[in-house]
Amino acid sequence: TRGYRKRNWLVPSIMSNLLNPDAIFSNNEMSLSDIEIYGFDYDYTLVFYSKHLHTLIYNAARDLLINEHRYPAEIRKYDYDPNFAIRGLHYDVHRALLMKIDAFHYIQLGTVYRGFSVVPDEEVIAMYDGSHVPLEQMSDFYGKSSQGNTMKQFMDIFSLPEMTLLSCVNDYFMKNNIEYEPVHLYKDVKDSIRDVHIKGIMYRAIEADIDKYVCYAEQTRAVLAKLANHGKKMFLITNSPSSFVDKGMRFIVGKDWRDLFDVVIVQADKPNFFNDKRRPFRKVNEKGVLLWDKIHKLQKGQIYKQGNLYEFLKLTAWRGSKVLYFGDHIYSDLADLTLKHGWRTGAIIPELRTEIKIMNTERYVQTMTWLQTLTGLLEHMQVYPDSQMILQEWKKERKEMREMTKNFFNSQFGSLFRTDQNPTYFLRRLSRFADVYMASLSCLLNYDPDYTFYPRRTPLQHELPAWSDQLCTGTFRIPFLQEMVHIDKY
Repeated sequence: TRGYRKRNWLVPSIMSNLLNPDAIFSNNEMSLSDIEIYGFDYDYTLVFYSKHLHTLIYNAARDLLINEHRYPAEIRKYDYDPNFAIRGLHYDVHRALLMKIDAFHYIQLGTVYRGFSVVPDEEVIAMYDGSHVPLEQMSDFYGKSSQGNTMKQFMDIFSLPEMTLLSCVNDYFMKNNIEYEPVHLYKDVKDSIRDVHIKGIMYRAIEADIDKYVCYAEQTRAVLAKLANHGKKMFLITNSPSSFVDKGMRFIVGKDWRDLFDVVIVQADKPNFFNDKRRPFRKVNEKGVLLWDKIHKLQKGQIYKQGNLYEFLKLTAWRGSKVLYFGDHIYSDLADLTLKHGWRTGAIIPELRTEIKIMNTERYVQTMTWLQTLTGLLEHMQVYPDSQMILQEWKKERKEMREMTKNFFNSQFGSLFRTDQNPTYFLRRLSRFADVYMASLSCLLNYDPDYTFYPRRTPLQHELPAWSDQLCTGTFRIPFLQEMVHIDKY
């Protein structure tokens, strides 16, 4: 009861320090005054899609599995569930398990799924000799492992239907006691999802009903216009085809959209675009026909296909930290640019806005406050021999609170950014490869073109004791801004 009263006392103070869902968050100090050139991916960066698109991708891939890969027609009974998976999950290809892994390669117990059934903790621990996944078994950027024990990480927003389809087919085979090879299933689902893109199924459907699938956003044009008005150069590099991009940009920006961009590159085949030095650019004419002329200059108003970044840099001389590129895929869009070429990078994370809104609710704040209090009490009281009974009660309550916290975001996997305590593997890569991150490009409208982003100085573990011990004492105080003004008077 005493703890509950203190938790309620603290909540109003925390609730006055809520996060802005439209803010830009910084991993690395960066001044926009240094940025002369802005680059963009297309899908889920300049354009956002409605909830109908993932259902379309899932249904089309499911039909390809049945019609071309001869999977049982009963799989068609499984409809797409948009609330099942989250981005950043890992899939053990050989064991057919979908799971969430933290920044230290530990599996979050309770988030391991075979089909739609959670795998008991004891079984997970037996399979992996604990809950740690060794580095050699983890995915590299593109899902390959030198040991053959492939752990594929799903980083693309388009991968949500793929994870769900994998789970559906696994679920069907298990419930019907059908023996199957998980490696073949993974490859067939992967190929089916790929074919939805490569065969143009998705592109044709969107172009035929653009109002249904594309979320019209005036703010996209506002962002581009603001940058153009301040003399910034802009370019677009996307894997999507020319006619598809043109129709989408006409819808969300206007028929004059190309006037805003200095360079437009389609079907770039990222991430190969950033690494393969061999493929030259080809010009695409108004009818979408590929021309054979040699490219000596990337001209404004033209559309180019393929190419590579090394040729791009030679033709534009846009190098180093004066370039800021935005994309939603942390590996394919951002990793090589920051590691090899020194560009500044911005990650577009649409899920961020939803998660921050959840974090700003009083129920979430109250739950997290008490969870932190319990953790502090456990740490301090464990040295007292006569407190073991209450410690067991607190541990049980802490476990229940952790499950409650997970359910705030996603019942199966929780938050995109955290496991129980640690950052997720997804957040680890985001922190490494993105200088800044935000929910959408529209967040740029809230900042001046010469604004400097300063990352918050988060205390290191060895810097914490001077003030963190106060969190676990009877006075339980956290010095928020308003309180610090009062403290300074003494």
